[in-house]
Amino acid sequence: MLVGLGNPGLRYAKTRHNVGFAVVDALARRFAVEVKQQKFGARYGMVDVEAHKVLLLKPWQYMNLSGQAVSLAVGFYQLPLDNVMVFFDDMDLEPGCLRIRSKGSAGGHNGLADILTRLGTQEVPRCRVGIGRPEYCDGVGHVLGRPSRQERMVLDEAIDRAMEAAVCWMEHGLNRAMTDYNA
Repeated sequence: MLVGLGNPGLRYAKTRHNVGFAVVDALARRFAVEVKQQKFGARYGMVDVEAHKVLLLKPWQYMNLSGQAVSLAVGFYQLPLDNVMVFFDDMDLEPGCLRIRSKGSAGGHNGLADILTRLGTQEVPRCRVGIGRPEYCDGVGHVLGRPSRQERMVLDEAIDRAMEAAVCWMEHGLNRAMTDYNA
């Protein structure tokens, strides 16, 4: 299961906070599947990759409640957590940098924190996509803001690399994805 974190609705579309949704959308385009079906309080699509069913999931509550949809999907499909990868934005990474990890704390990200709490473990693979920390505005304004044209190009490249990292993870495993894609 590939999970992209973001906030639903047009107000949040193309904001830095919706980078996770953008990764899932890129995967959906790559595999020619729509992420429109509704279940678990999420939008999802299912695709066959290398003879495996892969669920593309976008929790459709606000970011801080992402864990409900993820935990319901994990439970319904009885997925081992090492078969789940979560994609989300991170202000502590420079714009465009990726950081893939097999486990760890939420690092201040409330969407990931809710997922870890509801699953009862920190051992959930994740890919953080850097959006940078602002110098002159608050963090909320930054994550919910839309990037400049130049920053958008950097983030679009990072989204494409995160999509490729997801494919690498599915085909070759987490260690290979970390080796090839961590900045």
